Amino acid sequence: MAATLFASHYSGTVHTLTLDGSSLSISNTIEACGGMPSWLTYDAPGKTLYCSDETWIFGNGSISSIAVADDGSLTETANAPTIGGDVANVLYGGDDGRSYIAIAHYQTSTVSTFALPLSADAPALQSFTYAMDEPGPNRYRQDAPHPHEVLLDPTGAFLLAPDLGLDQIHMWAIDAATGNLTECAPVATEPGIGPRHGVFWTAGAAADAATTLFVANELGNSVTAYDVAYAARGCPALAARQTLSTFPGGGAAPSGAKVGEIRAAGAFLYASNRADRSFDPDDSVATFALSDAGAMAFVGLSSAHGSYPRTFAVNAAGDMLAIGDQTSSEVVVVARDAETGRLGDVVARVPVGEPGTPEAEDGLSAVVWAE
Repeated sequence: MAATLFASHYSGTVHTLTLDGSSLSISNTIEACGGMPSWLTYDAPGKTLYCSDETWIFGNGSISSIAVADDGSLTETANAPTIGGDVANVLYGGDDGRSYIAIAHYQTSTVSTFALPLSADAPALQSFTYAMDEPGPNRYRQDAPHPHEVLLDPTGAFLLAPDLGLDQIHMWAIDAATGNLTECAPVATEPGIGPRHGVFWTAGAAADAATTLFVANELGNSVTAYDVAYAARGCPALAARQTLSTFPGGGAAPSGAKVGEIRAAGAFLYASNRADRSFDPDDSVATFALSDAGAMAFVGLSSAHGSYPRTFAVNAAGDMLAIGDQTSSEVVVVARDAETGRLGDVVARVPVGEPGTPEAEDGLSAVVWAE
Protein backbone atom coordinates (compact mmCIF):
# COMPACT_ATOMS: atom_id res chain seq x y z
CA MET A 1 0.00 0.00 0.00
CA ALA A 2 1.35 3.42 -0.94
CA ALA A 3 2.38 5.88 1.76
CA THR A 4 2.25 9.67 1.67
CA LEU A 5 4.83 12.17 2.89
CA PHE A 6 5.09 15.94 2.75
CA ALA A 7 8.21 18.02 2.15
CA SER A 8 9.02 21.72 2.00
CA HIS A 9 11.75 23.62 0.20
CA TYR A 10 13.28 26.97 1.13
CA SER A 11 12.38 28.31 -2.33
CA GLY A 12 8.73 28.68 -1.27
CA THR A 13 7.20 25.33 -2.20
CA VAL A 14 5.42 22.52 -0.38
CA HIS A 15 5.14 19.03 -1.89
CA THR A 16 3.18 15.82 -1.53
CA LEU A 17 5.32 12.71 -2.02
CA THR A 18 4.02 9.22 -2.80
CA LEU A 19 6.00 6.15 -1.71
CA ASP A 20 4.90 3.03 -3.58
CA GLY A 21 7.24 0.11 -3.04
CA SER A 22 10.67 1.20 -4.25
CA SER A 23 9.33 4.30 -5.99
CA LEU A 24 9.20 7.73 -4.35
CA SER A 25 7.72 10.51 -6.46
CA ILE A 26 6.37 14.05 -6.17
CA SER A 27 2.62 13.90 -6.73
CA ASN A 28 1.65 17.51 -5.95
CA THR A 29 3.47 20.84 -5.56
CA ILE A 30 2.20 24.28 -4.55
CA GLU A 31 3.82 27.63 -3.92
CA ALA A 32 2.88 28.40 -0.32
CA CYS A 33 4.11 29.25 3.16
CA GLY A 34 5.77 32.56 2.35
CA GLY A 35 9.26 32.86 0.94
CA MET A 36 11.15 30.42 3.18
CA PRO A 37 9.14 27.36 4.30
CA SER A 38 11.14 25.84 7.15
CA TRP A 39 9.03 23.39 9.19
CA LEU A 40 5.97 21.18 8.69
CA THR A 41 3.54 19.78 11.25
CA TYR A 42 0.82 17.45 10.00
CA ASP A 43 -2.53 17.34 11.79
CA ALA A 44 -3.83 13.97 10.62
CA PRO A 45 -7.38 14.21 12.07
CA GLY A 46 -7.83 17.64 10.52
CA LYS A 47 -6.02 16.74 7.28
CA THR A 48 -4.08 19.99 7.60
CA LEU A 49 -0.41 20.89 7.27
CA TYR A 50 0.95 23.79 9.32
CA CYS A 51 3.99 25.38 7.72
CA SER A 52 6.37 27.91 9.27
CA ASP A 53 8.06 30.55 7.10
CA GLU A 54 11.54 31.57 8.27
CA THR A 55 11.64 34.93 6.45
CA TRP A 56 13.02 37.67 8.69
CA ILE A 57 15.36 40.00 6.78
CA PHE A 58 13.11 41.14 3.93
CA GLY A 59 9.80 41.23 5.79
CA ASN A 60 7.85 39.24 8.32
CA GLY A 61 7.62 35.50 8.56
CA SER A 62 4.31 33.70 8.52
CA ILE A 63 2.40 30.63 9.62
CA SER A 64 0.27 28.84 7.02
CA SER A 65 -2.46 26.23 7.12
CA ILE A 66 -2.62 23.93 4.10
CA ALA A 67 -5.57 21.62 3.48
CA VAL A 68 -4.75 18.11 2.27
CA ALA A 69 -7.31 16.49 -0.03
CA ASP A 70 -7.89 12.75 -0.21
CA ASP A 71 -5.79 12.58 -3.38
CA GLY A 72 -2.89 14.41 -1.67
CA SER A 73 -3.42 17.72 -3.43
CA LEU A 74 -2.64 20.79 -1.34
CA THR A 75 -4.48 24.10 -0.91
CA GLU A 76 -3.21 26.93 1.27
CA THR A 77 -6.21 28.06 3.34
CA ALA A 78 -4.64 30.81 5.48
CA ASN A 79 -1.35 32.65 5.92
CA ALA A 80 -0.93 34.82 9.02
CA PRO A 81 2.06 37.16 9.51
CA THR A 82 4.51 36.51 12.35
CA ILE A 83 7.47 38.34 13.88
CA GLY A 84 9.78 36.35 11.57
CA GLY A 85 12.56 33.80 11.79
CA ASP A 86 10.11 30.91 12.27
CA VAL A 87 11.95 27.58 12.48
CA ALA A 88 9.54 25.17 14.20
CA ASN A 89 5.95 24.79 15.39
CA VAL A 90 3.82 22.43 17.47
CA LEU A 91 0.10 21.96 18.13
CA TYR A 92 -1.25 22.05 21.68
CA GLY A 93 -4.22 22.80 23.93
CA GLY A 94 -7.99 22.64 23.68
CA ASP A 95 -10.12 19.55 24.18
CA ASP A 96 -8.49 17.90 21.18
CA GLY A 97 -4.86 18.88 21.88
CA ARG A 98 -4.66 20.77 18.58
CA SER A 99 -6.57 24.02 19.10
CA TYR A 100 -3.48 26.26 19.27
CA ILE A 101 -0.05 26.40 17.69
CA ALA A 102 3.25 27.55 19.20
CA ILE A 103 6.13 28.80 17.05
CA ALA A 104 9.87 29.12 17.73
CA HIS A 105 11.43 32.19 16.08
CA TYR A 106 15.20 31.68 15.93
CA GLN A 107 16.42 34.98 14.48
CA THR A 108 13.98 37.19 16.42
CA SER A 109 14.52 35.53 19.83
CA THR A 110 10.81 34.87 20.35
CA VAL A 111 8.27 32.14 21.01
CA SER A 112 4.73 33.01 19.93
CA THR A 113 1.32 31.32 19.91
CA PHE A 114 -1.76 31.51 17.68
CA ALA A 115 -5.31 30.23 18.01
CA LEU A 116 -6.59 27.78 15.40
CA PRO A 117 -8.07 27.72 12.84
CA LEU A 118 -5.84 30.38 11.33
CA SER A 119 -7.13 33.41 9.49
CA ALA A 120 -5.19 35.79 7.27
CA ASP A 121 -5.30 38.63 9.79
CA ALA A 122 -4.91 36.52 12.92
CA PRO A 123 -2.83 38.25 15.61
CA ALA A 124 -0.51 36.32 17.89
CA LEU A 125 -2.20 35.10 21.04
CA GLN A 126 1.00 35.59 23.08
CA SER A 127 4.65 36.42 22.41
CA PHE A 128 7.66 35.80 24.64
CA THR A 129 10.79 37.66 23.50
CA TYR A 130 14.14 37.05 25.17
CA ALA A 131 17.34 39.08 25.56
CA MET A 132 20.85 38.51 26.89
CA ASP A 133 23.40 40.88 28.41
CA GLU A 134 26.41 39.51 26.54
CA PRO A 135 27.20 36.77 24.01
CA GLY A 136 27.58 33.18 25.13
CA PRO A 137 30.77 31.08 24.95
CA ASN A 138 30.32 30.68 21.18
CA ARG A 139 30.22 34.39 20.39
CA TYR A 140 29.33 33.89 16.73
CA ARG A 141 26.40 31.50 17.23
CA GLN A 142 25.36 32.69 20.69
CA ASP A 143 25.09 36.39 19.91
CA ALA A 144 21.43 36.48 20.98
CA PRO A 145 18.74 34.14 22.31
CA HIS A 146 17.79 31.62 19.62
CA PRO A 147 14.78 29.40 20.42
CA HIS A 148 15.12 26.56 17.93
CA GLU A 149 12.10 24.34 18.55
CA VAL A 150 8.90 24.10 20.56
CA LEU A 151 7.79 20.70 21.81
CA LEU A 152 4.93 19.33 23.86
CA ASP A 153 5.53 17.12 26.88
CA PRO A 154 3.83 13.68 27.10
CA THR A 155 1.10 14.95 29.45
CA GLY A 156 0.12 17.74 27.06
CA ALA A 157 0.32 20.20 29.95
CA PHE A 158 3.68 21.85 29.25
CA LEU A 159 5.59 23.35 26.32
CA LEU A 160 9.38 23.51 26.11
CA ALA A 161 11.79 25.35 23.81
CA PRO A 162 15.54 24.63 23.59
CA ASP A 163 17.38 27.95 23.18
CA LEU A 164 20.67 27.59 21.31
CA GLY A 165 21.79 31.14 22.11
CA LEU A 166 20.97 31.29 25.81
CA ASP A 167 21.99 27.70 26.66
CA GLN A 168 18.60 27.26 28.28
CA ILE A 169 15.43 25.25 27.94
CA HIS A 170 12.39 27.51 28.27
CA MET A 171 9.25 25.99 29.77
CA TRP A 172 5.61 27.00 30.05
CA ALA A 173 2.49 25.60 31.72
CA ILE A 174 -0.47 25.38 29.34
CA ASP A 175 -4.00 26.58 30.04
CA ALA A 176 -5.70 24.11 27.72
CA ALA A 177 -8.97 26.05 27.59
CA THR A 178 -7.52 29.42 26.56
CA GLY A 179 -4.20 28.39 25.01
CA ASN A 180 -2.41 30.84 27.29
CA LEU A 181 1.07 29.94 28.51
CA THR A 182 2.53 30.72 31.93
CA GLU A 183 6.31 30.76 32.12
CA CYS A 184 8.13 28.30 34.35
CA ALA A 185 11.72 28.82 35.48
CA PRO A 186 14.11 28.10 32.58
CA VAL A 187 16.53 25.19 32.83
CA ALA A 188 20.20 26.02 32.30
CA THR A 189 22.25 23.69 30.11
CA GLU A 190 26.01 23.26 29.94
CA PRO A 191 27.51 26.58 28.75
CA GLY A 192 28.29 26.68 25.04
CA ILE A 193 26.51 23.42 24.25
CA GLY A 194 23.80 25.09 22.14
CA PRO A 195 20.58 23.06 22.66
CA ARG A 196 18.71 22.80 19.34
CA HIS A 197 15.95 20.18 19.30
CA GLY A 198 14.41 17.77 21.79
CA VAL A 199 12.22 14.70 22.09
CA PHE A 200 10.43 13.12 25.05
CA TRP A 201 10.62 9.40 25.68
CA THR A 202 8.52 7.45 28.18
CA ALA A 203 9.35 3.92 29.22
CA GLY A 204 6.13 3.10 31.07
CA ALA A 205 2.48 3.19 30.12
CA ALA A 206 1.71 6.24 32.25
CA ALA A 207 2.56 9.53 30.57
CA ASP A 208 4.58 10.78 33.53
CA ALA A 209 6.30 7.48 34.41
CA ALA A 210 10.06 7.24 33.83
CA THR A 211 9.97 10.14 31.40
CA THR A 212 13.21 11.35 29.82
CA LEU A 213 13.82 14.43 27.69
CA PHE A 214 16.59 14.01 25.13
CA VAL A 215 18.07 17.24 23.76
CA ALA A 216 20.27 17.47 20.67
CA ASN A 217 23.05 19.98 21.29
CA GLU A 218 24.07 21.60 18.01
CA LEU A 219 27.22 23.33 19.25
CA GLY A 220 28.29 20.47 21.50
CA ASN A 221 27.63 17.76 18.88
CA SER A 222 26.04 15.71 21.61
CA VAL A 223 22.78 14.51 23.13
CA THR A 224 21.84 15.15 26.77
CA ALA A 225 19.32 13.05 28.70
CA TYR A 226 17.25 14.88 31.32
CA ASP A 227 15.20 13.09 33.97
CA VAL A 228 11.72 14.64 34.06
CA ALA A 229 10.13 14.80 37.51
CA TYR A 230 6.48 15.84 37.69
CA ALA A 231 5.22 17.51 40.84
CA ALA A 232 1.68 17.32 42.19
CA ARG A 233 1.44 21.02 41.38
CA GLY A 234 3.65 23.35 39.39
CA CYS A 235 6.15 22.80 36.64
CA PRO A 236 8.20 19.63 36.12
CA ALA A 237 11.86 19.56 37.10
CA LEU A 238 14.58 18.62 34.61
CA ALA A 239 17.85 17.09 35.82
CA ALA A 240 20.67 16.37 33.37
CA ARG A 241 21.75 12.75 33.77
CA GLN A 242 23.91 11.83 30.78
CA THR A 243 25.54 13.47 27.77
CA LEU A 244 26.99 11.48 24.87
CA SER A 245 28.74 12.51 21.68
CA THR A 246 26.99 11.75 18.40
CA PHE A 247 30.25 10.21 17.16
CA PRO A 248 31.89 6.83 17.90
CA GLY A 249 33.82 6.39 21.12
CA GLY A 250 32.66 9.74 22.45
CA GLY A 251 35.11 11.35 20.07
CA ALA A 252 35.21 14.92 18.86
CA ALA A 253 33.12 15.87 15.87
CA PRO A 254 34.79 16.58 12.53
CA SER A 255 35.45 20.26 11.95
CA GLY A 256 32.29 22.07 10.89
CA ALA A 257 29.89 19.28 11.90
CA LYS A 258 26.60 20.21 13.57
CA VAL A 259 23.91 18.06 15.16
CA GLY A 260 20.53 18.54 13.49
CA GLU A 261 17.32 16.66 14.24
CA ILE A 262 16.58 14.15 17.02
CA ARG A 263 13.86 11.47 17.13
CA ALA A 264 12.96 8.52 19.33
CA ALA A 265 11.35 5.28 18.17
CA GLY A 266 10.78 2.35 20.50
CA ALA A 267 13.94 1.65 22.49
CA PHE A 268 16.14 3.70 20.17
CA LEU A 269 17.15 7.30 19.65
CA TYR A 270 18.44 8.94 16.46
CA ALA A 271 20.31 12.20 15.85
CA SER A 272 21.48 13.57 12.52
CA ASN A 273 25.00 14.89 11.96
CA ARG A 274 25.23 17.65 9.36
CA ALA A 275 28.44 18.40 7.45
CA ASP A 276 30.40 15.56 9.10
CA ARG A 277 31.00 13.64 5.84
CA SER A 278 31.40 10.40 7.78
CA PHE A 279 30.32 8.55 4.62
CA ASP A 280 32.19 10.91 2.32
CA PRO A 281 30.68 12.85 0.70
CA ASP A 282 27.53 11.97 2.64
CA ASP A 283 26.71 12.90 6.23
CA SER A 284 25.38 10.60 8.94
CA VAL A 285 22.65 9.60 11.39
CA ALA A 286 23.70 8.39 14.85
CA THR A 287 21.79 5.58 16.59
CA PHE A 288 21.58 5.13 20.37
CA ALA A 289 20.01 2.21 22.24
CA LEU A 290 17.92 3.13 25.29
CA SER A 291 17.68 1.13 28.49
CA ASP A 292 14.40 0.81 30.39
CA ALA A 293 15.58 3.75 32.49
CA GLY A 294 16.40 5.86 29.45
CA ALA A 295 20.19 5.49 29.59
CA MET A 296 21.82 5.95 26.19
CA ALA A 297 24.37 3.63 24.59
CA PHE A 298 25.95 4.62 21.29
CA VAL A 299 25.26 1.99 18.60
CA GLY A 300 26.81 3.45 15.47
CA LEU A 301 26.55 5.74 12.47
CA SER A 302 24.56 5.19 9.30
CA SER A 303 24.76 7.13 6.08
CA ALA A 304 22.36 10.02 5.56
CA HIS A 305 22.71 9.29 1.82
CA GLY A 306 23.13 12.98 1.14
CA SER A 307 24.38 16.29 2.45
CA TYR A 308 23.17 18.19 5.52
CA PRO A 309 20.37 16.03 7.01
CA ARG A 310 18.39 18.87 8.54
CA THR A 311 15.30 16.78 9.14
CA PHE A 312 14.15 13.18 9.37
CA ALA A 313 11.13 11.23 10.61
CA VAL A 314 10.30 7.61 11.49
CA ASN A 315 7.00 6.26 10.17
CA ALA A 316 4.31 4.97 12.55
CA ALA A 317 5.03 1.33 11.73
CA GLY A 318 8.66 1.91 12.69
CA ASP A 319 10.05 0.12 9.64
CA MET A 320 11.17 3.17 7.63
CA LEU A 321 12.96 6.46 8.24
CA ALA A 322 12.65 9.40 5.85
CA ILE A 323 15.70 11.67 5.72
CA GLY A 324 15.51 15.22 4.44
CA ASP A 325 18.96 16.16 3.16
CA GLN A 326 18.93 19.95 2.92
CA THR A 327 21.92 20.78 0.73
CA SER A 328 21.55 17.85 -1.67
CA SER A 329 17.79 18.63 -1.53
CA GLU A 330 16.59 15.07 -1.57
CA VAL A 331 14.23 12.91 0.48
CA VAL A 332 15.73 9.48 1.09
CA VAL A 333 13.68 6.70 2.69
CA VAL A 334 15.70 3.95 4.36
CA ALA A 335 14.65 0.68 5.95
CA ARG A 336 14.64 0.43 9.74
CA ASP A 337 14.77 -2.74 11.85
CA ALA A 338 12.35 -2.09 14.72
CA GLU A 339 13.94 -4.83 16.85
CA THR A 340 17.58 -3.76 16.56
CA GLY A 341 17.01 -0.10 15.70
CA ARG A 342 19.53 -0.33 12.89
CA LEU A 343 19.02 1.63 9.70
CA GLY A 344 19.35 -0.36 6.49
CA ASP A 345 19.32 0.05 2.75
CA VAL A 346 17.73 2.80 0.74
CA VAL A 347 14.10 1.99 -0.05
CA ALA A 348 13.52 4.95 -2.37
CA ARG A 349 14.67 8.51 -2.96
CA VAL A 350 13.58 11.60 -4.87
CA PRO A 351 15.10 15.05 -5.50
CA VAL A 352 12.89 17.90 -4.24
CA GLY A 353 13.58 21.31 -5.76
CA GLU A 354 17.00 22.73 -6.51
CA PRO A 355 20.04 21.69 -4.43
CA GLY A 356 21.09 24.12 -1.73
CA THR A 357 24.34 25.86 -0.91
CA PRO A 358 26.36 24.52 2.04
CA GLU A 359 25.64 26.47 5.25
CA ALA A 360 22.92 28.56 3.53
CA GLU A 361 19.19 28.85 4.18
CA ASP A 362 18.15 27.10 0.98
CA GLY A 363 17.48 23.59 -0.26
CA LEU A 364 15.07 21.12 1.31
CA SER A 365 13.79 22.18 4.73
CA ALA A 366 11.37 19.60 6.15
CA VAL A 367 9.87 16.15 5.64
CA VAL A 368 7.02 14.46 7.56
CA TRP A 369 4.90 11.35 7.10
CA ALA A 370 1.15 11.77 6.51
CA GLU A 371 0.34 9.98 9.76
